[in-house]
Parts: sequence; structure tokens; C-alpha cells
Amino acid sequence: MFYVTYVWVVLMEVSVGRSEIAGEASPPPSKSYTHRAFIAAALSPKAKVENPLIAEDTLSTLNFCKFIGAKVLRERNRKYDGDKCTKNDRIIFEGVSKINTSGFVYLGNSGTTTRIALGILSLSRSGRYSVLDGDESLRTRPNKQLAEVLRSLGAKIRSNDMFNVPIWVKGVLRGGDVSIQAESSQYISSLLFSLPLGIDHSELRVISTKSRPYIDITTHVLRESGIEFIEEWDGENEDVDLGKGTGTFLIPGGQNYSLSEFRVPSDFSSTSYLIAAGVLAGKLKIKNVFDSMQGDKVIIDLVKEMGGSIRWDKESGIISVERSELNGVEFDASNTPDLVPAIAAIAAVAKGKTRIYNAEHLRLKEIDRIEGSYRNLKSLGIESEKKEDGIIIKGGIVEGGVVDSFGDHRMALAFSLLGLVSEREVVVKNAECVSVSFPEYFELLSSLGARIKKGNGI
Repeated sequence: MFYVTYVWVVLMEVSVGRSEIAGEASPPPSKSYTHRAFIAAALSPKAKVENPLIAEDTLSTLNFCKFIGAKVLRERNRKYDGDKCTKNDRIIFEGVSKINTSGFVYLGNSGTTTRIALGILSLSRSGRYSVLDGDESLRTRPNKQLAEVLRSLGAKIRSNDMFNVPIWVKGVLRGGDVSIQAESSQYISSLLFSLPLGIDHSELRVISTKSRPYIDITTHVLRESGIEFIEEWDGENEDVDLGKGTGTFLIPGGQNYSLSEFRVPSDFSSTSYLIAAGVLAGKLKIKNVFDSMQGDKVIIDLVKEMGGSIRWDKESGIISVERSELNGVEFDASNTPDLVPAIAAIAAVAKGKTRIYNAEHLRLKEIDRIEGSYRNLKSLGIESEKKEDGIIIKGGIVEGGVVDSFGDHRMALAFSLLGLVSEREVVVKNAECVSVSFPEYFELLSSLGARIKKGNGI
């Protein structure tokens, strides 16, 4: 099913014309790390989260933290170096030790917030239901596998057959032994956040999952929060598809969170669009990109494989990238599905064919991103073929035209870039949704030399 959602009432169109870009840029903080750090901080006595991403999705998580009773204070710091101003946000939390929540909470478009919230609210001892709801897109995203596991462990959960929001949930999750074949790694992250707070010890067996690096981000934050567990993954060798690897977590119950301070690294998903901009249309120095558990850092190796001129100095946190002649490649998206739109944009101008596969979980995102990528490439004159688990793209000349975000930030972020190299301008419909993860994206591109015009779509 292909569905469309709009984030704002007033829709925005952005046109991007053929341009040469140059300069320095810093990507926004990691959305994935911000979600998890906020949750851990809200469950800890006192904590501060440095350099969080402040965007629509992470504000949904912050809203949830307040819903469960955490007190939140935002501090905004400004540092001036000559005529340059560096912004650094800090969120200070006074967290909760017990979940006694009920009521209604709106979570916008954030699937990560919804899945983790479902686990946390399964611990509530209020005796009353909490109701999770979100926008039109979120209402299409299933939670059945996660809900069934939580129910088997003692939670009370009500919804439709697929457990889409709106969803009713109350406790009490006790813990225990359970297995899950997870179509989304967010289900695993939800259980990892909630099971340590259960009464009983738990053994969580992961039969299969995709996007394992997002689980690694979760375990990183949990360890920083003093949560104990034993993690074992089977078959970590070249003969096993790690995207579908099996694993076991042994998790003691009755634990407490104790995060004190966490600094959010730069977001590699967002960095991928800046890398794409540089390799397509200019020369960029991307700053403040240090190593972390984010799987999307494989974009560096992929661009090198395609023939791109790119270098990452991990010590200084600087990525240098410039316009290059590119060749098509094969890319396994099992663990890094969020890179696919950016890769599709790069592949549109690469010589030969690029095959993106093992990406069937993209059909369960904000939209069906395989279908969305196919439609936008076609509208720009790029030959492509959609598959059940991915897409094949034949690079060529980008003619220009109209693309649509369909309300999905990654569609707008990626396909707007093809205006930099197109025969005529690319118009992006519903471009306002970039605020979900990269609020100042078009302003940044403009400052680097991109020809960008904004206007209301209605």
C-alpha cells in the first residue's frame, strides 16, 4: 500500500536549480540518538542531554517524556567566533522512577517514539489506560509483533488487528522469556528499554530483525544509563546475513536508569545528503562528524566504491567530498534503510546500474519508500525498476520536473538534490516535512551556493 501524509496545513514548494556548491557545513545532531537519550534521561533521577536534535520527531519524544511525568528544561547556548555563531542546545531532565501514567498523548509522525512509548507505558501501575495517537501516516504503521510480545509479558493493549495507533495500553509488564521475529528494529529497542524495569528477569530471543545498527545505538545509550544486560548474537561471520542475524539478550529485572550526561553525535543519515550534494555538484567540507554506532556511516565506503572523491578524518571529524564521476554499484540495505533515498539520488547520475536490495522494510516507513523513490526518479526522467525488496536505477541525465515528498522528510531531502544537476529546475512538493529531521536544510544548501526558491504550494 502506498500512502500520502502531510505534516503542515500550509504546504511548501521548493525549487532547486542547477548550481555549483562549495564551502563548509555541519549536519544536525543524530535523530536516533536523541530519541534514545531523551527516554533514558526521563527515566533517570537527573540527567542532561547535550547537543540534541530539536525537530518534529524528537519533540514528539520530548512530549512523551513530559507525559510520563519528567520535568524538562531547555537551555540554549550561543558561542561567537568572529562573525560566526555556534548553537548548542542542552536539555536538563528531572526524571521519574515509576510509571503511573494515564491519559492521551499525540506523537505526530514518530514511529520510534511510538514503539518505545508502547513499551514504557506497559509498565504503568496507574490501573488506567494511556492512549497513543499520531498523524495519518503513523496510523498506517503496524505494531502487532511488539504488542503481542508485551501482552504475553503482562501488559494490557487494545487496538485494531494490526495494533496501529490509536492504541490503548496499561501495565503491568512483568518480564519473562520471549521470542520475536521483528520486522522493525524499533520493536527490539522498545523491549530493551522496558524489560529492565520489569519485576522479573527476562530473556529476549531475537529470531530475526533488520537494521541492527539501530539496536546497537540503543544498547550504547542503555550502557551509558547503567542498565545491565548480556548480549549475544549468533553467526557473526561472513556466511551469515547479519541483517537477519539471531541474538539473545539476558536482562535482569528491577533495574533503575542512571544516565547523568550524554552528548548526541552528528546524524549520519543527514550527513548522507550533504555528502550527496558534494559528490554531485561541488566541493564540501563537512564538519563535526565523529565516529559512533550509527550504521549509516557506511555511506563513506559506498561513495568510495562508486568512484567518489571522499575522505573522512575521524580524529578531526571532517569529511571532505567533491564532485566526481560515479559508477553504479550493488547495495544491501538490510541494516541501513535510511540511506536508500540518498543513494537513489546519487545513483541517478552514476554510469550503469545501481541495484538496491534487501530493503523490503522500506515499505513500512513513513511511506512506502521504494514506491516513492521510483515515482520521483521516473518524474525526473531517470529509468528505474522497482522490486519487492528494492529498486534498480539506471543512471542518466536528470531532466528536471516535479517530485513529491509525499509527506516523508527523506524524499524531500534526497530528491531535491537532483535539482543541482538537472537540465531544468526540480520542484519539490510538500517540502516542509524536512523539519522532521533537518529543519534548516534548504537554508544551508542556499548558503553553500544552491539556487533555491521557496513558495506556498496552495
